[in-house]
Amino acid sequence: MKIAVLPGDGIGPEIVAEAVKVLEVLGLGLEMESAPVGGAAYEAAGHPLPEATLKLARESDAILFGAVGDWKYDTLDRPLRPEQAILGLRKALGLFANFRPAICYEQLVGASSLKPELVAGLDILIIRELTGDIYFGQPRGRRTAEDGPFPGSEEAFDTMRYSRPEIERIARVAFEAARKRNKKVTSVDKANVLETFQFWKDVVTEVHKDYPDVQLEHMYVDNAAMQLVKAPKAFDVIVTGNMFGDILSDEASMLTGSIGMLPSASLNDRKQGLYEPSHGSAPDIAGKGVANPLATILSAAMMLRFSLGQAEAADRIEAAVKAVLAQGLRTPDIWSEGTTKVGTQQMGDAVVNALR
Repeated sequence: MKIAVLPGDGIGPEIVAEAVKVLEVLGLGLEMESAPVGGAAYEAAGHPLPEATLKLARESDAILFGAVGDWKYDTLDRPLRPEQAILGLRKALGLFANFRPAICYEQLVGASSLKPELVAGLDILIIRELTGDIYFGQPRGRRTAEDGPFPGSEEAFDTMRYSRPEIERIARVAFEAARKRNKKVTSVDKANVLETFQFWKDVVTEVHKDYPDVQLEHMYVDNAAMQLVKAPKAFDVIVTGNMFGDILSDEASMLTGSIGMLPSASLNDRKQGLYEPSHGSAPDIAGKGVANPLATILSAAMMLRFSLGQAEAADRIEAAVKAVLAQGLRTPDIWSEGTTKVGTQQMGDAVVNALR
């Protein structure tokens, strides 16, 4: 079982180091090889996704990813910015299905910004289509406007588009996932305004005919954003497009108390996956030893379950994280009165000790 370890920028190296430490103590004989990505790769090789890093990713069963990005790279041409590395990996490996669970742990109910009764027991799975939509649609660019309210002025444009096969496959992923949970899928769209998402709604409805045991509801994205903070436990599985999923999954993360607790998995049709925390590189706290490594550690658990066929080991990691939280250990992002504040490395050590 070969894992490409891509720490990236900011707090990426710190949190990935803790996840690697956890994986090593399991004794599974994993082969782990590191490579630069993002800003670190630009500094080392002049590109955020060097050919050697992409080659390693292609040859691996799974990728453990940290985070990319730093304000100092914002002046680079867009193709050279760190964020292009993650987009490049998604496209090159066909990572079309993004799984983002939003789980509110019993010990962290008080850390949420919502009332405890709204989030206690929360367990939502957001499935985001990852390789289509406006992020990848062509044509895109800048030009001189030929019509509209200001002809002759400079304008920018992007293209939102989805094909039937893209929608069908992500819908099937959602329905299959729901079958293992509470058998309810909420498809989020903007069919009342966008032709792309009227098509999305039509195709999802057609696919649903193959899953009569699963309940399907359709919801406009603005209403979904409101319902996530009004009645979040009404959701089970949410499936949506790339842009809406990007926004809603971050909103859902804050229901749990901290985005530092949320793992994610991005899979292709061969179950090869990229596993990363849902948060960013947080360059403002990089090197301070205060970042929460639990989202990355939980991402490693998802990697064991989905790509490496090691469900028992995944269960052990998740149980260890719960045990550490039950001990009252907290990084600053989830700390509250009456709990013990620890740093990145101490939290990783605590999970290792719980595993042992």
